[in-house]
Amino acid sequence: MHDVVIVGAGPVGLFLACELGLAGCSVLVLEREPEPGSPWRADPLGMRGLSAGSVEAFYRRGMLHPLLTASGVDDGSGPGPGAEKPSRPRGVGHFAGMVLDPDKVDLDALPFRLPGPVTDGLLTSLEAVEGVLSERARELGVEIRRGVTVSAVAQDDESVTVHAGEQAYAARWLVGCDGGRSTVRGLAGFAFDGTEPLFTGYVMLATVDHPDVLRPGINLTPTGMYIRMPTEGHIGMMDFDGGAFDRSRQPTRDHLQAVLRRVSGTGVTLGGVRLASSFTDRAMQATTYRLGRVLLAGDAAHIHSPLGGQGLNLGIGDAMNLGWKLAATVLGHAPDGLLGTYTGERHPLGAWVLDWTRAQAAVMRPGPHGQALREVMRDLLGTRDATTHVFEKTSGTSIRYDLGSDRPLVGRNAPDLRLEDGTRLGELLRDGRGVALDFGTERRLRDAAAVRRNRLRYAAGSADDGLGLGAVLIRPDGIVAWAGDRDFDRTSFERAADRWFGKAAS
Repeated sequence: MHDVVIVGAGPVGLFLACELGLAGCSVLVLEREPEPGSPWRADPLGMRGLSAGSVEAFYRRGMLHPLLTASGVDDGSGPGPGAEKPSRPRGVGHFAGMVLDPDKVDLDALPFRLPGPVTDGLLTSLEAVEGVLSERARELGVEIRRGVTVSAVAQDDESVTVHAGEQAYAARWLVGCDGGRSTVRGLAGFAFDGTEPLFTGYVMLATVDHPDVLRPGINLTPTGMYIRMPTEGHIGMMDFDGGAFDRSRQPTRDHLQAVLRRVSGTGVTLGGVRLASSFTDRAMQATTYRLGRVLLAGDAAHIHSPLGGQGLNLGIGDAMNLGWKLAATVLGHAPDGLLGTYTGERHPLGAWVLDWTRAQAAVMRPGPHGQALREVMRDLLGTRDATTHVFEKTSGTSIRYDLGSDRPLVGRNAPDLRLEDGTRLGELLRDGRGVALDFGTERRLRDAAAVRRNRLRYAAGSADDGLGLGAVLIRPDGIVAWAGDRDFDRTSFERAADRWFGKAAS
């Protein structure tokens, strides 16, 4: 019996597998596709934007340099352990097709931000991300079986059985990371609620006669939107048809040409279509991310349109949050209620992303109401405050979980603190344990109970952070669980450590 079976070998499933493998859990990943490679995962169709928060997750597990190399951007100037990056982001994306100006981001307004190896996002491909994660998973002893289709799920109080083909796989826990049409979600009986779509979106690689009639970049039009990508023939479209055309049908050349002519307002002609797919802005979310011994992460837990590029990043955040909590549960030292905090912390973020994409679809909708909203948003996004707000929300820097403390740093993603010997927090988190950083000369946390039990990594020394801290407790996912000033109460630290890492055995 495995500790955990994960269904789905995409970025979310593989990242979660690595987190569990790092903690010493036995993990089996089941993937329907027989081979990892696909044109839909490679450049250009598989290109995705990782937010600064997602890039930081790879950095904190020692996978950033391999990811940069696989993404073709490791030229010696990219981020990495010990490196300093320019503080200004290169790009901040778009809101409802309106491209934002990175020069309008007020870096001083971003909370608890320190210079460090990761201050920006990364344009990469699913192929690169999955390749790096697959290699790390194998190094950690994770078993990946491909060409396996799940047909049934059964659970009791002690275990879960997953049926695939003629095989039955038993595990203590099952996690569905198998995408928006999750088989696990349906078989386990999760409720999936939300809103119906406003548009059908398309992406294609095609031969275009006289492509110069299509303007490069993102183009909002009176009838929809189209994107002419840098790669020749790579085109995206949004047709506000109420989501009438979805993945249940393969779009034909004639249909794609008709949609492109309508949304672009041109007489453009498609000579041939190499690859094409469709999607909608249907926004749905599981009402809980756990039912018994079955959990969901990534698109299996929430689906929405790709507007703003939040889907992959939201899923990686799910995996980072769930991994250490599930591992502690498997290994028997999780405090009461720890696994329940996964839904409690991640479900509100998923709901926010769904609303964020709904708002963008409403702004882009053709007609006088959508046009009026676009003009209002253009005015707002021309300001420094609005651009900074959008960057803060979409980069992952604004995440704050309610951990029951009024200290402004608690519940937030920890800044990449650097100790006097040059060691950075990101390096200390690589083994997947929490970290106790002790900035005082008294070394008051050296013999803390969680440190003695080896559930926390202890590091001491002064830090040039300007935050006035005496010590800080950081969870394995990089979230600050407790912060103390120069005269902190050791008892309050111990209580926080017990809450997140469990009490010593009696």
